[in-house]
Amino acid sequence: MVGWRVVVLCLWVSCGFAARQLEYSVLEETERGVAVGNVSADLGLSAAALSLRNFRFLSSHRDPYFGVDLASGSLVVLEPADRERLCETKAVCVLTYELVLEDPLELHTMRVHVVDTNDNSPVFPAGDVQLHIPEFLMPGARFTLPNAQDTDEGSNGVLSYSLSPSQHFRLIMGSRVDGSEYPELVLEKALDREQRATHQLVLTARDSGQPARSGDAQVTITVVDTNDNAPVFERTVYRASVPETAPNGTVLLRVQASDPDEGSNGEIRYSLSNGTRASLRHHFDVHPRSGEVRVAASLGPPETLLEAYIEARDEGTFGLASTVKLLVEVTDVNDHAPEVNLLTLSSSVSEDAAPGTVIALLSLRDEDLGPNGKVICSMSSGGPFKLKASFDNYYSLLTDGPLDREQVSEYQVLITASDGGSPPLSTRRTLTVSVADVNDNSPSFAQPQQELFVAENNGPGASLGRVFAQDPDLGKNGLVFYELLDMISERQTASSFVAVESASGAITAKTSFDFERLRGFHFQVEARDGGIPPRSATVTVNLFVVDRNDNAPVILFPVPRNGSVPVEIVPRSARSGHLVTKVVAEDADSGSNAWLSYRISQASDSSLFRISASMGELRTARLILPTDAVKQRLVVVVQDRGDPSLSSSVTLGILLSNSAPQILPDFEDTWETGGHLSTQNLYLVIALACISFLFLGCLLFFVCIKVNQSPVRCSQSCCRSPEELRYGRKMASNPCMTSATIDVTTVERLSQTYHYRASLGLGSDNNSLLFRGEYSAADLRNLATGVGLNLPISCIHIRNRKGDHINVNAMVSKFFGI
Repeated sequence: MVGWRVVVLCLWVSCGFAARQLEYSVLEETERGVAVGNVSADLGLSAAALSLRNFRFLSSHRDPYFGVDLASGSLVVLEPADRERLCETKAVCVLTYELVLEDPLELHTMRVHVVDTNDNSPVFPAGDVQLHIPEFLMPGARFTLPNAQDTDEGSNGVLSYSLSPSQHFRLIMGSRVDGSEYPELVLEKALDREQRATHQLVLTARDSGQPARSGDAQVTITVVDTNDNAPVFERTVYRASVPETAPNGTVLLRVQASDPDEGSNGEIRYSLSNGTRASLRHHFDVHPRSGEVRVAASLGPPETLLEAYIEARDEGTFGLASTVKLLVEVTDVNDHAPEVNLLTLSSSVSEDAAPGTVIALLSLRDEDLGPNGKVICSMSSGGPFKLKASFDNYYSLLTDGPLDREQVSEYQVLITASDGGSPPLSTRRTLTVSVADVNDNSPSFAQPQQELFVAENNGPGASLGRVFAQDPDLGKNGLVFYELLDMISERQTASSFVAVESASGAITAKTSFDFERLRGFHFQVEARDGGIPPRSATVTVNLFVVDRNDNAPVILFPVPRNGSVPVEIVPRSARSGHLVTKVVAEDADSGSNAWLSYRISQASDSSLFRISASMGELRTARLILPTDAVKQRLVVVVQDRGDPSLSSSVTLGILLSNSAPQILPDFEDTWETGGHLSTQNLYLVIALACISFLFLGCLLFFVCIKVNQSPVRCSQSCCRSPEELRYGRKMASNPCMTSATIDVTTVERLSQTYHYRASLGLGSDNNSLLFRGEYSAADLRNLATGVGLNLPISCIHIRNRKGDHINVNAMVSKFFGI
């Protein structure tokens, strides 16, 4: 930057251009961005010409306090300028800058005057002022105070001084040889350190700026002491009392004097004054520093008044002293304690004793005289007792209220005898008063009523509980016996149900209770003590029989009649949720034992019906499909919530029909399955079918091999006799016979479904069919044709018939050749 300025200056000199000087003024601490003047206008140029002529703003200062805005040509503040930091104590603060323009080359100088503002307060460099002034100085004494400094210039730095108000000091301005002024402190009134040891003043320096600023300095004046005060005692007369037997060294009292002076001027020494009689000087000893007065020898007989004088002198250069009177009284000593003698004392007092009953007689004695020999007797026991003065130094101990042995059986009465001495002497004696018992309390139960619980079906002699009564009396008066009051309850005497043990109050059952017959009853038990006369109390015992789950639910509807299954008819057009019937049941138990729930345990088709667990309403769970079996059978179980729970069941037959049949079908046969198979059951049926076909294929294969190997064919025969059908074991023993079983279902009138269980046996010369069910001639013929047997109806024989419906076991035989 300096090299550039030199080059510019050389060019300017060589070219012979004249420079122009610009001057501006700005207040110090002016904020950033404030325009000071317009440089382009002052140079006679437009703002755009500055950029065209490559304007340069050169500064020799480290910080760029000012700059030129090329857009407007204005001189603006870039950084607030602190005049005191830039120019320190200079009277004029000027910042110089060079302005360079090209085409043609021009060099101009710019001077910026930083104008001072009153931004600094006066400051005392030495800080607070400490002065030490002796209290003996006379008014008019002067003390120089330090000057304050203000870094501002002109009127902002001209200072004036002032002093806080004080009755002892004032402020004046002194002049030095060079004409400068300084503040001076002048003593207006004499100082007294004992009244005020320190004075706090405030010296204020204020400049002449607008607004004015000021600075303060704390002036602390410490007053130096002189010995101008004599010691002063706290009292004008000191009095003390001392017993005649006080040993040497006993402290009578401590005298205390004060001296407001400092240092040695305020240090005090104590001694016996010359005004004390010579005969008494050896009786007392005074400590020179603490002022304690002690006994140095025997003070003489009681009731003697001794008079002495104590002197207090300070240790100043000219010691000042004062004297005080001491009066000592020799007093008598109370060295005998009272005596308490017990003349009579009752061993015990009955708790029903009337108030005022005498318990003990006491006598008191004290060998001292005067107040020391006067005895006062008092009592403390916490019980209903009082002391009564009979005559001089005799007292009686009396009852002062009712006694209750059950609350307090024994009292410790403390008798205290105190004399009138100072300090008083006392004697304590403890009397033990026992309270004798009387039968004044009846037995009491904790509650007027008591509840007992017993589970039903208990055994005789079972413990039901016990009653308990308390009697706070002693001995026989507190011994309680129990008795059952034979009251009538539920038309029977209480003694027929329970028994009460006399000594313990234990209650036992004499019979077994049944909750369904007897829910509970109450009776009374009397408790009687052994006193004379005896006292008694009664309690009412409420005995509750607790139910057990000993009754199974009873189904009221539907009820089987004559051993047959109840049948309900449901139209096949019934929708889901159709009410089929409602199972009604009751349980003789109570509580949770009687809470019943309903469920279906078995069903021909579990997906077709549902039952309400709490209401017992049986409804259809879905629409009835054409493939659903006509006869549906289900078992409804009614179960209580006892522990363990009991249950009952009822079997229902449901006929899916749109009209009522003339004859109801039989529901006593085996369970029928629904028409729908689940996915797992379908897979199982397919697997069983495959295995069956494989088995039949293998069987036919072995039969064919057997037939081909046999030279003789089995002869065909006609129908076998009933005897041969009755004994199936003969047929089973035939090696040429093999059996199989088929199911045949037919649907006849009234939409009744008949299920036939047929057994097919293959023998050497016969094919037999055994089945069970209702039949007709046409049915039997169709059955034989359906199983592949071409035989006459005469070959079908009835084997068995039972029940109201026709149940037939028949054997169909056919002989054929292989």
